[in-house]
Amino acid sequence: MITQLLTAAAAGGEEVKNQFGFWEAMNQGGVIAWSIFGVMVIMSVGSFYILITKLLEQNKVMSQYKDVRNSFWRANTLKEGATKLEKNSAWRQLVDDALKAEQEHGKMTDALEAHDWMHGTLARSESAINAKLAGGLPFLASVGATAPFVGLLGTVIGIYRALINIGLAGSASIDKVAGPVGEALIMTAIGLLVAVPAVLAYNWLSSRNKKIAGMLSGFSTDLLANLNSNGTVKPAVAPAKAPAQKAPAKPAPAAKPKA
Repeated sequence: MITQLLTAAAAGGEEVKNQFGFWEAMNQGGVIAWSIFGVMVIMSVGSFYILITKLLEQNKVMSQYKDVRNSFWRANTLKEGATKLEKNSAWRQLVDDALKAEQEHGKMTDALEAHDWMHGTLARSESAINAKLAGGLPFLASVGATAPFVGLLGTVIGIYRALINIGLAGSASIDKVAGPVGEALIMTAIGLLVAVPAVLAYNWLSSRNKKIAGMLSGFSTDLLANLNSNGTVKPAVAPAKAPAQKAPAKPAPAAKPKA
């Protein structure tokens, strides 16, 4: 009797192990559940990587545009202004392509053809820059469109396993269906958690790319007008701020004569 009481007390003191947690549900799902989970982890990591890298790239292009407005158009010539721009930047690429087109337009026999050649060169340069900025966005769109369905695949498999367990047990007891149903719900939630940030990131980055495309188009138009007018047509630029002058030092008070 005493032994039975001690055994019951020891058993009551032990913590009950949770058999319906996240890891338990995934382990019950086996290789298929872990494979689907791994695919969605890859999708999520790739989405955040593209979001961060593209955001940094866009911020760099936008910050360089301030230098274009402040210093580039104050130069006497486009060649001089190009030296004030960062190498391998989007704005430097447009200027270099415009100067190259100007050198080659002399080979055109018609003035209209020369204008079209320069305009087409700048348009191709804009397209190349916009294509680079849009790199990676198709991945975000694909993740946003497919992640819920990948999660739904895990949901279907979890529900299917729950039905099999019910059929084998002959009853829908909670211990037979909790694991598969929990796995199904987890997969649905993960699919949404992966898809929603990808869609938001895609829409945000796309809107910023449209803004940059407008800035590039306006800059190309200014370059073309400057080249066709031999440097006389330039956009209005705010005057440079004069360096602040130091206030003159106050004269030291005269020393009082000693008595």
